[in-house]
Amino acid sequence: MKVALVYTSTTPELIDWVEREVRDRLGQNIELMSYEDPSILSETRSAGYVTKNAAAKLVAMYMQAVQEGADAILNLCSSVGEVADAVQNIAKYIGVPIVRVDEEMCLEAVRQGKRIGVMATLSTTLEPTKNTIRRVAREIDKEVTLVDALIEGAFGLDQEAFKTLMLSKAAEIEKDVDVILFAQGSMAYCEEVVHDACGKPVLSSPRFGAAALKDALVKKGLI
Repeated sequence: MKVALVYTSTTPELIDWVEREVRDRLGQNIELMSYEDPSILSETRSAGYVTKNAAAKLVAMYMQAVQEGADAILNLCSSVGEVADAVQNIAKYIGVPIVRVDEEMCLEAVRQGKRIGVMATLSTTLEPTKNTIRRVAREIDKEVTLVDALIEGAFGLDQEAFKTLMLSKAAEIEKDVDVILFAQGSMAYCEEVVHDACGKPVLSSPRFGAAALKDALVKKGLI
């Protein structure tokens, strides 16, 4: 089997975490095909929303993966997750599922609590993630309250400095939330330390995305 991992930006931590989670779910022999275009995230950040040019570039990467034999695609950027939503009909038509890394995580957060803290370093990731949480909450007929936890100046920091800011922001919101959700997959390595510090459930997307990817391949009959 071939699985395409589609990024708009990467860090070594994110790549390692995603590939480990996918291989743990699908086996060590799975063929991983990686695609990245950092200009998509850069343009989205500059504009404050996903521009038509950025969306077109992302869809082009999906189609490249299809042409190169991918059996399924994992979209790894929450800032552009709504583009993945928009192309689901074509994904069904061509028989190559496009799985969002964060959708199942958002659903699990809604299952676990009514007050959800959403941590992000970019507003362009925070808002689409909140939209997804509201959508999945509506789909299961549950009302939720979202608590923003935007960490200014954290994007691109080294791990230790990043953890310090994450812990500080988590401490600000922990009394107001039932569960904390990380809007960016690159935050995953902070999951355990934030949970230990605040004692609340903490969710990050790579493990949920890998599980959803496996489910999509099971539905295709490939597993």
